[in-house]
This record gives sequence, C-alpha cells and structure tokens, in this order.
Amino acid sequence: MCGILFSNVAINKEVFLNSLNIMKHRGPTAPLCVYQSENFMLGHNRLSILDLDRRSDQPFFSDDGRYVIIFNGEIYNYKELASNYSIQMRTNSDTELLLKLYIQYGPQMLNWLNGMFSFIVLDVQQKSFFVARDRMGVKPLYYNRYGEKFIFSSEIAPLLPLVHNISIDQEAVRQYKKMRCFFNDRTIYNEIKEFPPGYYYENGEFIKYWEIDYSEKEPPSDEELEFLIRSAVEYRKIADVEIGSYLSGGLDSTIITALARVEHTWTVGFEDYNEFQWSEIAATRYNTIHHPILFEPDHFLSLARELITVKKEPLSVPNEVLLYHMTQQASAKNTVILSGEGADELFFGYDRIFRWASSATDFDIRAFSELYTYGSEDDIEIVEDALTPFMKLKSPQKIVAAFFQQAHLRGLLKRLDSASMLNSVEARSPFLDYRLIERLAGVDSLYKMKDGVVKAPLKRIFKDIVPAEIVNRKKVGFPVQLERVLSSEKIEGKTTFDKWFNFNLTTLGEIL
Repeated sequence: MCGILFSNVAINKEVFLNSLNIMKHRGPTAPLCVYQSENFMLGHNRLSILDLDRRSDQPFFSDDGRYVIIFNGEIYNYKELASNYSIQMRTNSDTELLLKLYIQYGPQMLNWLNGMFSFIVLDVQQKSFFVARDRMGVKPLYYNRYGEKFIFSSEIAPLLPLVHNISIDQEAVRQYKKMRCFFNDRTIYNEIKEFPPGYYYENGEFIKYWEIDYSEKEPPSDEELEFLIRSAVEYRKIADVEIGSYLSGGLDSTIITALARVEHTWTVGFEDYNEFQWSEIAATRYNTIHHPILFEPDHFLSLARELITVKKEPLSVPNEVLLYHMTQQASAKNTVILSGEGADELFFGYDRIFRWASSATDFDIRAFSELYTYGSEDDIEIVEDALTPFMKLKSPQKIVAAFFQQAHLRGLLKRLDSASMLNSVEARSPFLDYRLIERLAGVDSLYKMKDGVVKAPLKRIFKDIVPAEIVNRKKVGFPVQLERVLSSEKIEGKTTFDKWFNFNLTTLGEIL
C-alpha cells in the first residue's frame, strides 16, 4: 500500500516533493521517491507489504528502462498470473508483475487482476501514460485536469498546493449536506475529480473496462458461495507482514476473523456505549489476542478537527474518527487489517431500505430519500442526481442494490482508506472480491433475505463456526452518539446530522 503522485505539468521538483510529503503516511518505508523525465514527474511513498526488499521500491522500471510504474494497492493473484502468463520475475512483488503484464498485453490485463489498485505507467520513449483504477474503487485516485495536462494523486490534500484557484463546489456541498457524501466523481473542490472505478485512461480517453451485470441470476449453492468467501479471505492474507482483523462482534467481521485465523483483533467504543461484549464472545471463540480500544467522548471533536485539517475535506460518517483511533492503536501490531466492508451491500444488510425496494413495483424517489438521506433540507434534486447512473435498471430492487454497491459503498471505502492509511496501515475487504460482486449481482432478495432473515445465506453457511449469539444478534451501527459528542459546542442545524455537516464544513472553511 502506497501513495502515488503524477504530473505531466511543468512543476518545480521541490514543490512536487512537498506535495508528496503531505501523504508520507501512506508510505513511510521508502518515502519521497521521485522520477522525472522532461515535464513528467512520478512520485511514490512505499509501505512495504509484499517483498520487503528495496529492489521493489518505486518508481519501478521495466528491464529495458522504457516503462516506469507507480502503483498503490495489492494484486492478490499475482503469483498465479506470473505462472499463467510465463512472466519472468526478478522480484517477489506484484508491482513487477503488474508492469510486465501491461507491457505485454495492454489494458486487457486489467480483467485478470484480483486486487485493489490505482496505478500509472509512463512510456518514457513515446511520452505517453496509462492510468487505471480497480473495479470497486477500493484504492483512491484523484485528479486535476486542464486539457491534456493532468495531476493525479492518491489523496486530495497533496493536490491543493499544485492546483491554482481552488474553489468549493457548491453542488458537492449540497450532496454532502443531504447525503453525507459526494457522488458522480465529485469532490468538495470544483477543480479536483475522483477517477472513476472500473476505468482506465489512455490516449486522451477514459474507458470503462468493467461493469456490474444486474440481470437476473439463479442464487449460488451454499458450497459455491462458501468457496468464494473463503477464497476471498485467503487471497487477502497474502503478505510479508503480520495481519490482524477488525472485530466488532457483528456477523461480517466475525466471519472474516473465523476464516482468517489472525492473531490480533481490534474493536473500539466508548466506555458506556460499545460492542465489547460481542467482540469478546468472538475473540474467545477464535482464541485471538483481543484489543478493546476505549475512546473518550471529550476527544471526539478535537480529533475530528485534526482529521479534517490533514485531509482537507469533510468527514463523511462520524465513526471515521473512532476507526482512525482504533487503527492508530492497531498499527503497533499489524500493518495489514481485514475489514468487513461490502457485506451489507452484497447481502442487503440495510434491511429497511432493501425491504422497501424489494416490495415496491415502481421506484419512488421521495420514498428512497426518506429512507436513505440524512440532511433535513428537502433537496430532492440532489438525490435524483446521485441516482441518475442507476435509473436505467428500472427495478427498485436493482436501482437500490446498484446505488449501495457503487455509490454508497465508495463513501465507506474512502473512510476506511483514510482512517487506515493515515496510520500507515493497509485495510483489506474480502467481501469486495469482484467474483463475489459479479456472482451475487442480480440475485433476488428472496435469497439474500430468505424468510425475512437479513443476510440469511451468511448465517446459514457459517452457523457452525460463528457463535449462535452473534448469528442471532440484531444488526446495530458503528457506535457513535452524535448528540453526545456534539453537545459541547454551539453548532447550527435542525437535526443532529445537520449539525455534524455544519461542523465539518465550518472547520474546513477555517483551515482553507
């Protein structure tokens, strides 16, 4: 896991290095590594996960020196690909495999990758570059564009010193205040966009290489689904450093912990409001060294301000603060952490809205808004805009499923990446394995919520390895009592979430 920065704009090297240094936390093992060729500049901060030898540091060059790559992420099946395509390796890193596959096969190689990634390859001879991002957008990538001039970065903050006349996108503010996130590749800034997941850029064009097929499918057998989940977990254990797991005591994190057989597990909460009882049940079952991390409510706002100041953007969900604090503690033991993101979106774990969508015959935008949105303003236009890419699916169930898997989930992934990488920890999410996504897209809710039981397939398949108390436990959210943590300050807003949004936006305004 790393941080990448690229520019084909004429930028002073010292200025470029200063921006790369802003995200040094993403790669403290080999930070501030830069290659320059005329106006092309490639920067990399490396966090060593695979092949800890310095030979795998980046920017990484092809054997003949013509191509150079900067890469953020992990390719879990890199050894299989090296064998299948007879790639001769001089390192044990997925970076070399990625570059050699691209040189030999071009963009089609993206379809063979099982992993999370954003990477850029420069052809030094042709003065051309190739950019790609993983299917689900697990690994972040942002850019500023002026004609054919680009600056790409793993984070937003390093772009700000490099982009002139930065301004706040008021449409994005409306999105945030209504739906607590940004949609359709927007960020809080007009001049900075999110590189779309499942796309690559080549020869002046953004090209989609992967799309989820939501056509109706027969449900998988229990054996097939169990194999896919176990395989996804096993892939995400590939590392040359120690792996731990978040363990809330909910179904998703418990399944991952049970299958991964990690040594250390982690949970966080307030002294009088937490999930420690449940996580302890799971930790005892799997004999892990368990770490319940206490968080003091009085520290919430100060830490939230610190995160906003570092990120230069608002926080989407309040529990990012707790997730950051927990990962900060976990970093002393684990460089890689397994996490349960994606299970709720795959298996319709948000039962209120998915029950509605499964029973509705026509999609009602206002009914969706009442079930999903957070801000009190009646800004239905913003909700319509966020849903536009998915309305072609017609069926309410498919529209909601696609929105959650592709739009809602991206907000959670940004939270996860930020909270982990600010602490130089790599987070991996087995339920986001693209094979699981493809297999379950279009499978009816009658399978995912059989007999009205939320996540019925997971509960049925893993009932013998997950404690019964957790299988039968009612789903709860990540515990943050907003009313409590915001009570110490006078913040405007009709509702608690309005106050949270205003706190974030006001703090951002103060630091810009």
